[in-house]
This record gives sequence, C-alpha cells and structure tokens, in this order.
Amino acid sequence: MHPRPTAPAPRRGADAGRRSVTASAALLRVLLLGAVAAVTVWLAPVLVVQESWVGLTALVVGAGSLIAVYSTSRFVPAKYLLPGTLFLIALVVYPIVSTLQLSFTNFGDGKRGTKQEAISSIVGSSVEQLPDSPTYALTVATRGSLTEGPFSFFLVDTRTGEVSVGDAGGLEEADPGDVTVTDGRVSAADGWTLLTPRQVNDAGAAVQELTVPTGDGAIRAQGVARAFEGRTVLRHDEATDSIVDTRTGESFGIGVVGDSEFFVGPDGRPAFSQSWLQGVGLSNYERIVTDDTVSGAFLRVFAWTLAFAVLAVGLSFAVGLALAVVLDDRRIRGQRLYRSLLLLPYAIPSVIALLVWSNFYNRDFGLINELLGLRLDWLGDPWLAKAAVLLTSVWMGFPYMFVVCTGALQSIPGELREAAVMDGARAWTAFRRIVLPLLLVAVTPLLIASFAFNFNNFNAIELLTEGGPFPPDSPTAGSTDILISYTYRLAFGGSGAQFGFAAAVSALLFLVTAVLAAVQFRATRSLEDVN
Repeated sequence: MHPRPTAPAPRRGADAGRRSVTASAALLRVLLLGAVAAVTVWLAPVLVVQESWVGLTALVVGAGSLIAVYSTSRFVPAKYLLPGTLFLIALVVYPIVSTLQLSFTNFGDGKRGTKQEAISSIVGSSVEQLPDSPTYALTVATRGSLTEGPFSFFLVDTRTGEVSVGDAGGLEEADPGDVTVTDGRVSAADGWTLLTPRQVNDAGAAVQELTVPTGDGAIRAQGVARAFEGRTVLRHDEATDSIVDTRTGESFGIGVVGDSEFFVGPDGRPAFSQSWLQGVGLSNYERIVTDDTVSGAFLRVFAWTLAFAVLAVGLSFAVGLALAVVLDDRRIRGQRLYRSLLLLPYAIPSVIALLVWSNFYNRDFGLINELLGLRLDWLGDPWLAKAAVLLTSVWMGFPYMFVVCTGALQSIPGELREAAVMDGARAWTAFRRIVLPLLLVAVTPLLIASFAFNFNNFNAIELLTEGGPFPPDSPTAGSTDILISYTYRLAFGGSGAQFGFAAAVSALLFLVTAVLAAVQFRATRSLEDVN
C-alpha cells in the first residue's frame, strides 16, 4: 500500500502577514471614512447657515455614498466607479451647470448682491458729514480675508471714550473684557484680526464703502484711522419702492435699463451705478448676436481662434513628424543625442518660455530683430503678431508631436515598408500609402486633443501678446485674442466685470469645442478600417 499524501503544513509567517495586511487595510478604511464623516459634520452647519441647500444635499449624498460603499465588502463594482463619478460631478458637471446658470443672469460689477444690499449701499454711500458730527478713533478688523473682508469697525468715541463695534448690520457696544484700548484706540480684540494702516489701504474700496447704520444716520471711515457719524441724504421709501433725496424731495423709481433694473431719474437713466443680481433670460446670448460691436468682434475672434488651433496643431505635427521620420533612420549616428536635444523645448515650463519669447519679439532690442538685422514691429502689427504667436506655439508644440510620432513609427512593422519597396513603390509612395495611414490611427485622437487644447490656449495669447495689438474700434478684442482670452477680458476688463455675459460666451465656447471635436472624431472613422 502506498502511503496517503499529507497536506503541507500552513506557513505561519504567510498567514500572519495576511492578517497584518488585512488589519492595516481595515484601519486605513476606518480612518478615511472617519475623516469623511468629520468633514461632513464640520461643513453641514456652515452650509445650513449660508442656506446653500444644493451644496448641503451634494455633501450629504456624496458622504453617504462613500460610507455606504466602503464600509462593507459588498458593492465591489461601485468601489471603483464611485470615486471617478464623484470627481466627474465635482470637477466637470458642476462647473458646467454653474456657468450655464450664471449666463442667464446680469452678474457683474454693481450687480452682485441682492436688491436689499443694493439699497443699503446706495443709502449708505450718501452719508454727509455735518459740522457737529461725532468723530471716532477707527480700527478696522476682520475675521476673514485681510483684503476682501468682511470688515467691522471698532470705534472709540473721541468725546466720551465709549467703545463700540459695528458693521453693515448695525452698531453695538463692545464688551470691555474683549477689547484693549491703547492711547484712545482699540489695539487688540479677542477673536479678531486688526488691520494696520497699510493693510487698510490695501483693502481700499471695501473699507471706504462700508457704512455702519445708526439711529440718526450712518458711520463711515475717514482715512485709515478716523471715522465720523453723518446724516444719510437718501432714504428708501418702501411704500413706493423708490429712493428719495431728503434735501430736494426728488424720487428715483425702478426702471429697466438694458437688461437690468435700476433706480432711475426722470430721464429714464440710472440715477446710481448700483443695481442687483437679476435673471435676464437669454439676454446675454441675444447680445452676442444683435450687438454689432460684440457680434463683429466675436466672429472675428472666432475665425482667428479656429485658424490658430488648426495651424498650431498642423504645423507642430508636420515639424514633429518630419523630424521623427528623419531620426527613424537607423543609419544616423547619435540618434539618442539628437532626440534628447529636440525635447528641450518641451522640458522648459511654458510660462517661462512664453515670457522669454515675448522679449525676443521686441522691436528695439529683441533677439530676432538683432540676429536678422530687422526692425519689424512683431507685437505691434496685427499680422506679424499672429505670426509670432504661431511661431512660438510651433516651437513649444513640435517636441510633443515628435515624441508621439517617434513612438508610432517604431510600432509599425518594418516588413510592410520593405514589402512595398520590393513591389516597386518609391519611398514617398510607401510612406504616403502605408506608413502615414497606420501612424494616423495612433495619433489622430492626440491631434484632436491638441486641437481642443490650442482652441483654449489662454497662456499662449495672454503671456505673449496680451491679446494685442488692439484695433481703435475694438478696445476689448485684440488682433490675437482667441475666444478664451476675449472671454477673460470681458469678465475682468477695465471697463467693468461682466461675469454673466462672459459666462454666456464661455457656454458657446464649450458648445463650439464639443461640436468641432465630435465632427473631427466622426471624420476619422475612415481610419477604423486601417489595419
């Protein structure tokens, strides 16, 4: 009889290792889920106070989903899909939806807050100092940003020495135990950050526009260290919903100017620059089409954007492919050295490269004019500026195309080219009929991605030409502006921010990019039959 085989004895070290890994994974999972729960508990009350119900719902659903999926060994597919889905919603879907919502409003300078906030600002800005107005030693404080606030005033009455604190919501007496007064001025306050005179200057209009309402008027800053209590010249008549000038009795009712409501005078024009956030429907989109100034600039900028994206990608691809084909010849010595040198432009940070190139194009002492003995105004002439942008984009983009094409060429079997040559095909014919179609199969998706990138290549325009030169009849749309830089100028330009209108342009930009990408992918279906 043969002896019965016995099972090998388990390895204690391996089992202990598995238990250790399992315990470590469980501990890590508990810590991460605990962090998710802690963040949820911390943020939920803040969102409730701000009445951000959409944010609160997203927070609860996201945190609940993470805890439900990762606290059990079930739902294995969801463990892989959930993180990507949450990031997709947070980083892609939510910004798109928010931009679309903003595009249907008049959000911008003078139109950011509610109607009540606009009324408070108009009335508060009409404070008039009288000869007998009380004065205060002022200390500006904040619990938020040193430049954006919100700010509050710590005030010491110069006559009585009483200490009070106030903001846009009103004035109240300060707790003596919470403040320290030195030389007639508040020098410390529990829970507050006190601004220095330099910081008050840096805060600028945010401090100067703050008014603290009182029973007889309001308190405003006078410089960086003093404040006064004056009389408000304007008041809001709730019965007629109008602003009344108490000196003249003149009344300013609500009227529509453009796409927004203002308090207007008898001539129908806005009596005050301040308005409030309102829904304007499709007004921003209609403006793109109907406003001759905007529509003309938009079409011109769109045409250049399309040309820039096509030429930048096409020229970069042509240069990169040509260099890749040349260096794909095994008879060339030092291939690795040449390839390394060609990658140098790709290794330089784009911001630094663009700033250096902008100096190269200087008319008086730029490197290009100095080397070629020219006096060309590269950045002052519209066509030369476009050529400069394209030249710089090709210099920065061809190394990427070179790397991509080199990898694609090396993946194509050499036997195919040899067979074509043996059949009598010339080198160019073999390349055009065999190599290029096979190469395009691999690189076409990357070309489409590069097109989308250059279609929105903000840095290449803003850092090189700043959109210029600007035609006299179009101060907001320069000769080299593409849609994204034009949108940026509309949103943050010197003529005043127009966030709602810029959001509408951004929505159209997104739609145009998506349509062009879809058309490009559809046009490349013919490559699916290439093997």
